Amino acid sequence: MSENKHEEDYLHRLRHSASHVMAHAVLEKFPEAKFAIGPPIENGFYYDFELPRPLTPEDLEAIESRMQEIIAEGYDFVYEEIDEAEARALFRDQPYKLELIEDILATGTDEYGEPLDEAPELSIYRSGSFVDLCRGPHVESTDEIHPQAVKLLNVAGAYWRGDESRPMLQRIYGTAWETPKALRQYMAWREEVEKRDHRRLIKDLDLVSFHQQAGAGLAYWHPKGGQIRVLIEDYWRQRHYEGGYELVFTPHIGRAELWETSGHLDFYEEGMYSPMDVDGQDYYIKPMNCPFHIMIYQTKLRSYRELPLRWAELGTVYRYERSGTLHGLLRVRGFTQDDAHIFCTPEQIEDEILRVLDFSLDLLRGFGFEEFKIELSVRDPEAPDKYAGGDAMWQQAEKSLLKALETRDLPYERMEGEAVFYGPKIDIKIKDALGRLWQCTTIQFDFNVPERFDLTYVGEDGKEHRPYMVHRALLGSLERFFGVLVEHYAGAFPVWLAPVQAVLIPIADRHVDYAHTVAEQLRAAGVRVEVDDSSDRMRAKIRNAQLRKIPYMLVIGDREVEAETVNLRRRDEEVPGAMSVDAFITLVQEAVDDRREL
Repeated sequence: MSENKHEEDYLHRLRHSASHVMAHAVLEKFPEAKFAIGPPIENGFYYDFELPRPLTPEDLEAIESRMQEIIAEGYDFVYEEIDEAEARALFRDQPYKLELIEDILATGTDEYGEPLDEAPELSIYRSGSFVDLCRGPHVESTDEIHPQAVKLLNVAGAYWRGDESRPMLQRIYGTAWETPKALRQYMAWREEVEKRDHRRLIKDLDLVSFHQQAGAGLAYWHPKGGQIRVLIEDYWRQRHYEGGYELVFTPHIGRAELWETSGHLDFYEEGMYSPMDVDGQDYYIKPMNCPFHIMIYQTKLRSYRELPLRWAELGTVYRYERSGTLHGLLRVRGFTQDDAHIFCTPEQIEDEILRVLDFSLDLLRGFGFEEFKIELSVRDPEAPDKYAGGDAMWQQAEKSLLKALETRDLPYERMEGEAVFYGPKIDIKIKDALGRLWQCTTIQFDFNVPERFDLTYVGEDGKEHRPYMVHRALLGSLERFFGVLVEHYAGAFPVWLAPVQAVLIPIADRHVDYAHTVAEQLRAAGVRVEVDDSSDRMRAKIRNAQLRKIPYMLVIGDREVEAETVNLRRRDEEVPGAMSVDAFITLVQEAVDDRREL
């Protein structure tokens, strides 16, 4: 749900205040509770507690009811600065608060681990009998929170500070809005989000599964999910060939020396799996494809006449993710990344960046996404020593990214200090049917790898020069992108992506032979079709097809057999009615060509 900046600032304070009210109510119900942190988050807030027993739905109802009473009592939120001794005395029975106090003073970070802009100081907020270690901000008083615009949503487990070796706490999630109407709108939106949850839909539609006994975070593509994946990959390959790319294939493992040279073992080892011994040497399963493309580049001396080189790969990589962070297809341990690397001269870089930007947006539009948020991540001007590459390279790289955005008149948000250490980047986020933003495309300079591997090309002057290298991934990963597609379309894929485009529904057994004859005609024309010749009644067959979100249902009875036609019903319950088989084939082909949903 979108909010403008003023609303965001106010809702941030409102939700932060609601989290304190919730903690107040929880500590009244469980006086022995140990409480941790309770920040505002997008669309709501949470608070983490160590409690004597697991919470029940009835507990949430009681806590929410007490929150409404606390709100009505109108307690002011009072800010106060305290010294270390006072803080330790005040929270002497609260181990998580004592740890936060220690960290604030020792590391200069706030209670959420974010760096402080100024010298560390300790502060609290009081509201009635509740006191919390907090920097704010808050609303003026609890009665500024509308009691009918706050709701507790659910309880989840959360390791203290996200560390699996630390205690598991109970995290209570809630939401708060300015008005009851806004809350109702949000709850309706949330209900739609739950309906579209890809974890349920991929199971219901028989697309993908996960198996704990075989390893968490590893996706198994079923035939219908595999059909959609092939369609996505084929479209991706077609567009890349048209875009002047060449496709490469690389191994899944590489020697430790490769990852040492690339820097992954220095900077990314915690995200890599443990090495395996091969002939007495350590090999690692790849977390990224980049070093392998470098190996291909280094197979011969390159000339400026060969550049630019655009190499793309659908390469499967493996990264260690904590079990608590895994989330269906959106966060997995094995995934296929649609990587590409562009090697070019400094003179070619602006044209290549513009080309990649246009290509990225056009490819995403092909999947039905029309709204984007673009971020330009650049280095922190106050800390240039944190980054690889010289000033001149960074300036030219940033200029080329900026020029591409401005040439296409694309709005963007400049993200100071958000560049990775090896180069600036453009990130493109797509907006789905519910207005949610999803990170997909990244167009990223890399000054680090060409330097580490000593990449060169022979220039027009006969001398060796360092090529510029651009890393880009358009869909991000097939697994995550597929999860986003499922939620965007609520499983009702457009005709070109639907694993089954049409189902033939014979009303009686005497219509089955004709149904199979039509099915053969449709298959010959490239239509993905099935025949439901089960013993179910026609209405049950139609209902089953709708549940499977098949775009078209072709009902066949006596009239259709006699006239050699089909009777078309669509999954949106529109009924165009009788038409010839050829007319239906044309309808499907036009829907595919136009990438229509129906």
